[in-house]
Amino acid sequence: MKIFPVLYRQAKRSGYNDGVISSLQVTTMPATQALFPDDAIPPLDVNAPEAEKAALPKALARVLMPNRTQLEWRASDLESLLPPGHRARLVWGYIERQDLEGLYAGIKVTEGGVGRAAIAPEILYALWLYATLEGVGCGRAVARLTESHDAYRWICGGVQVNYHTLCDFRSRQGEALDDLLTANVASLMASGAVKLKGCAQDGMRVRASAGAASFRRDERLKRCLEEARQQVAKLKAQLDDDPVGESARKQAAQQRAVAEREARIEAALDRLPELAAIKKAQGKEPDKARSSTTDADATTMKMGDGGFRPAYNFQYAADTESQVIIGVEVVTAGTDQGQLAPMVEQVSERYGQIPENWLVDGGYPGHGQVDAVADHTTVYAPVPKARNSEVDIHQPKPKDSPAVAQWRQRMGSEEAKIIYKQRASTAECVNALARNRGLNRLQVRGLKKVKAVALLFALAHNLMRTVTLAPHLVGIGTGTSAVPQVAG
Repeated sequence: MKIFPVLYRQAKRSGYNDGVISSLQVTTMPATQALFPDDAIPPLDVNAPEAEKAALPKALARVLMPNRTQLEWRASDLESLLPPGHRARLVWGYIERQDLEGLYAGIKVTEGGVGRAAIAPEILYALWLYATLEGVGCGRAVARLTESHDAYRWICGGVQVNYHTLCDFRSRQGEALDDLLTANVASLMASGAVKLKGCAQDGMRVRASAGAASFRRDERLKRCLEEARQQVAKLKAQLDDDPVGESARKQAAQQRAVAEREARIEAALDRLPELAAIKKAQGKEPDKARSSTTDADATTMKMGDGGFRPAYNFQYAADTESQVIIGVEVVTAGTDQGQLAPMVEQVSERYGQIPENWLVDGGYPGHGQVDAVADHTTVYAPVPKARNSEVDIHQPKPKDSPAVAQWRQRMGSEEAKIIYKQRASTAECVNALARNRGLNRLQVRGLKKVKAVALLFALAHNLMRTVTLAPHLVGIGTGTSAVPQVAG
């Protein structure tokens, strides 16, 4: 009897051990000699016939399957949930070092007094800063994350936060957030990180939380308002007739919803004269002006893709050397014309000084705007092209004011061209980062709330710039909540 290597391997894969295989003997061998010693197993012949290889049983794939019944231990304290360099620790370390007196101003509950304790503004501010950095702009989404995401849970520290509280904080603390932006830039100026030698301003249109179908003209708005008022009166009468019935709560909710719609329609009617004046200035028929019943402050603007949608115009001004945002404004105009002088004035009021150079694109430099800021800063902006290609656009025109004439001549120099190159690397970068962080479509309505969103994006942007420019202001390497290293 003769046993081939193939048969030996089949016996091994079938589960036979070497002792059983060793009992299989060749008639010419002694009874005590194994057919194949453990150290002399014949290798597989790669050149064996295909039929012989096919006869081999296929091995099962070795994989890891989930075992959801296995018990495991997790850390009992929130502090151990995040690594030392986590971004949430960075945000909290920054907020610990801020003067938040403005955020505490609206809290009425005091120590020893009656009433439920308020949630610390540090928590709410940190949640919104971290959410903005992570691209989360919805209050409901942030509230859900505080229950499931380790970083948000760590920021809360066991405090329960609902979306109503989060949204109210964002919409009501606009002035305090504006003051925090001023304080942030002032601290960077004191540390030498921001020098205000140059500033680049640019606008970006952000879609509003309203659809094109919500825009109505005057007559239609008046009809909608009358219908809303009738519905409010009807629901109020039903609620008065049965104030404790099973449907009272539902009727009260319906009444609030209709009353809110009535208020939005009234706001849309109030804004119609402004929109009609804009139409008239553009040479269009004023009676065709339309206002949104969803967000009366939103204006139809031409977007980057060429389409027209309800939107807001975000104006950001940033220091050219540090890329720190120093000025924020939100306007309802779809153009950047007229936005240069107001931003220069805002920066002057914030910091008591104005950058030497102010860089903007071709949509800003109206003659009146250049004249308005000529005594405060030097404007660098492209001169509009002339209809006649043979005309030198950098030569002053007879009707030009001294400031406009100087601007034309200045933009024709090589020095001006070098300085103006800083605009794209500053303003365009700031806007791109805002887009990357989710500033594409708004989740709030109304100019006041939208301005708060714009400020949060500016504060989040400046926080990351502070990490690079002045890490000691964030608390990296010092204090009980120090961040030894920063994780992206």
